[in-house]
Amino acid sequence: MRAFSIDTDYLEMLILKMRAVLENEDENASAPDDDMDRDEDPSTPPDLSREEVIEEIQGLSTEQQDDLVALMWLGRGDDDAENWCELVAEAEDRRTIPTEDYLLGHARVADYLAEGLALLDREANRA
Repeated sequence: MRAFSIDTDYLEMLILKMRAVLENEDENASAPDDDMDRDEDPSTPPDLSREEVIEEIQGLSTEQQDDLVALMWLGRGDDDAENWCELVAEAEDRRTIPTEDYLLGHARVADYLAEGLALLDREANRA
């Protein structure tokens, strides 16, 4: 099985960022625009932005971006961890739009990545 090319700690951080951004976007889409009425605490860091996540994904190598797409597919249930190499090859072959656009176009991408990582880990432990 081809090794996963992204450091697990980094991936877990990226998943958390994606989850925060997508949840924030969901809340902002359904909440009225009342930012002017809120008291902002200057000691609170600003919300993560979609642009930060986009930059993180763009900063990855092409191989790592292919791994992210394959990992999302794995976590979504498109294939099994034992077919990891085929999933990665398919991600490479099917790349037609920027990876960040493709991934962030899926509302549950963070969940899929986390599940995919768990499946890869279980497969690696069986070997």
